[in-house]
Amino acid sequence: MEKQNFNIIGTRADGCDEKDKVLGNVVYAEDYIMPDTLYCKVFRSAKASAMIKKLNIDKAKALDGVSCVLTHEDVPNNESAKNVVGQTTEVGLLEAKQRILATDRVRYYGEPIVVVAAETPELARDALELIEIEYEELPGVFDPEEAMKPDAPKIHGDNNVIANWALRKGDVEKAFAESDVVVEAEYRTPRQEHAHMEPESGLAWVDDMGVINIRYSTQVVEHYRDVAAVLGIPESRVRTIGTIIGGGFGGKEDLTVEVFLALCSWNTKRPVKMAFSREEMGFGRQKRHPYVLRYKTGATKDGKLTAMQAELISDSGAYVMLSPWVLLYSTVHSTGPYFIPNVKVDAYSVLTNNIMTSAFRGFGGMQVAFAYESQMDALAIKLNMDPVELRKKNFFKRGDETANFQSIPSEVMLDEAVEKAVEALGPKSEPSGKNMRVGRGFACSWQSYGRMTYLHDTASSWVGLEMDGSAVVRCGIPDLGGGQRESIRAIAAELLGIPLDEVHVISTDSQVTPLAGTVTATRALFMSGNATKLAAENVREVILEKAADMLETAAEDLDIENKMVYSSRQTDKKVELVKVIRRCAAEGISIQSLDTYKAAFTDEIKTNVIKDPVYNDWTFGTQAVEVEVDTETGKVNVLKHVSVQDVGRAINIKRTEGQMEGGAAQGLGFALMEDYLEVDGVPITWNLTEYLVPTSKDIPDSNSIILESRSGKGPFGAKGIGEPSITAAAPAVANAIRDAVGIKVLHLPATPERVFWELQKKHQS
Repeated sequence: MEKQNFNIIGTRADGCDEKDKVLGNVVYAEDYIMPDTLYCKVFRSAKASAMIKKLNIDKAKALDGVSCVLTHEDVPNNESAKNVVGQTTEVGLLEAKQRILATDRVRYYGEPIVVVAAETPELARDALELIEIEYEELPGVFDPEEAMKPDAPKIHGDNNVIANWALRKGDVEKAFAESDVVVEAEYRTPRQEHAHMEPESGLAWVDDMGVINIRYSTQVVEHYRDVAAVLGIPESRVRTIGTIIGGGFGGKEDLTVEVFLALCSWNTKRPVKMAFSREEMGFGRQKRHPYVLRYKTGATKDGKLTAMQAELISDSGAYVMLSPWVLLYSTVHSTGPYFIPNVKVDAYSVLTNNIMTSAFRGFGGMQVAFAYESQMDALAIKLNMDPVELRKKNFFKRGDETANFQSIPSEVMLDEAVEKAVEALGPKSEPSGKNMRVGRGFACSWQSYGRMTYLHDTASSWVGLEMDGSAVVRCGIPDLGGGQRESIRAIAAELLGIPLDEVHVISTDSQVTPLAGTVTATRALFMSGNATKLAAENVREVILEKAADMLETAAEDLDIENKMVYSSRQTDKKVELVKVIRRCAAEGISIQSLDTYKAAFTDEIKTNVIKDPVYNDWTFGTQAVEVEVDTETGKVNVLKHVSVQDVGRAINIKRTEGQMEGGAAQGLGFALMEDYLEVDGVPITWNLTEYLVPTSKDIPDSNSIILESRSGKGPFGAKGIGEPSITAAAPAVANAIRDAVGIKVLHLPATPERVFWELQKKHQS
């Protein structure tokens, strides 16, 4: 029976880790230590494209205090790591599978070549200095469009295009010919560094059973399978244990430190510790994909969209990683949250000798949102129409068909979202000086939650009651900082009728907790929340059935609240939860449950033209901003920010607002300042001195407005919020800049230099 009235769900409940985080008492991965620990460092390529002609590690191995120096020859299966756990379909060039340590060739600046373990971090760094290497530079290619040309240098195999997706709906050419207005533009988005506070770090050791234990900061506990594949040992002999995570945003989704730790610990049989330096975070792991986006959009004179054509090109960097999937997300989301009867999209992901690109919060949705929302404002200007009204004429409705012929299964609350966002900006601010111009803009977006249906996603959770009426939840989902543990704690407490602080969640241990999949794709609440709900409902049903026997009443008339089972119809029919538990124990009735939630799935991909239901559901939202532009310098300041999002149902309002505020801040950084630059594959803005992220002085207080359609596929009608919270920020800023000073922002980020030169062009024209 579905519970209708809630005591915990939808409140502002405190979390069990909040005080410790504020006081700095949380134990993160880098804080763990064991006796006799070694320290691991990686020797990385100083070239973006080269053959390794000579590699001499003898001096490093001879250094006193160095325990192991490993090359690709010491890796049992150097190419066995899948990088994508649970994937059922191979996508991308098989030749481009990432290597743990480079063999005879390096393909990007920072590629790992040698791994070292020594008695101290200083000795490990000294050993790296003693490694002798000689390169023969090879021609490189650093622009994805150049890399697509037949005569371009090849990164792997004989084709640099690793993925190509398409949408085909209706007759685009005919629709454009019949359109009253057409707008076209080319947009560019940058690489983005995850810039999470906590570096990738961990500790590994081999226990007395010969099992490799890895305690580390990760979004994917199931990478123990990849470690086992690399070492060529049974998966049962690798255990991964997650920790509190100091940020990830997709940066800890792919393999990071775990294989290096396992290799060194397995070879030395000693504990090994490793933490990336900020430098390694800057160029030793993946970034957000930069995109080139060419859009053409048509409409009738009364504002109905008629056609959209787009070309999307993403830079994958030197290896495939998750690029094909990111591109697929971009392709499906490329229309925006609008019904367009005629659509043609061609999308490509291309190998280059740049640093790899892979998962990042928004997962391909942010780049296309910048383009499709800029196009909508351009259409509104050309039609002399209110941009709010233009969008309202074209928003998806529940049941509408997307460009990949999938029906929208839940409510689309965009009419309400855009109205509330614009209204919440309040009165327009006055310019602070004579060179200042104030403008406003907003952007709407849609974002899927949950992994693609091709991947046949599942998550498991275990719920059990103790004899005193408290409860334990075991679930393998890591807590990325978004409150994943708090959500499943609240779900169990609500359904079992016990106080929140009497539920203990054990998470993120591959050999102790049921596997629950990745903290990615805004899937944690959807998948693990539903799994926990199923398991808790099973336990609740047992309790109610036994209480019904004890009270001589019907189970469907009973509820549980404050550890009391009672009848909603007969006030004298009640019994303490503990007494019911004891009766179950006396009769040998189990009051624990392991259950698995299985998301809807489709068969594997058969063609690059996407025609299948790719996602289980979407969430929809709007962000609005007010900016002030200095016409003399091009500097843009965000004065006001509003985020409105349908979350289906908020499990914890505080955590929901926190995700909305954090996502908006990261999106505003993407819009205005975060610019990861490379010159011929060599990063030049890899640290936080040159690579600027927004601080509290750059971001205004954000007004987060929660809508609850209660129509989502998550527990109690919830939808996701982790990734959707970032998507609309950048196009909202771009549209506000246009409103303020009349220039088109076509290239993100809108740095002072770019805005200044666009203003100069405008004055000269």
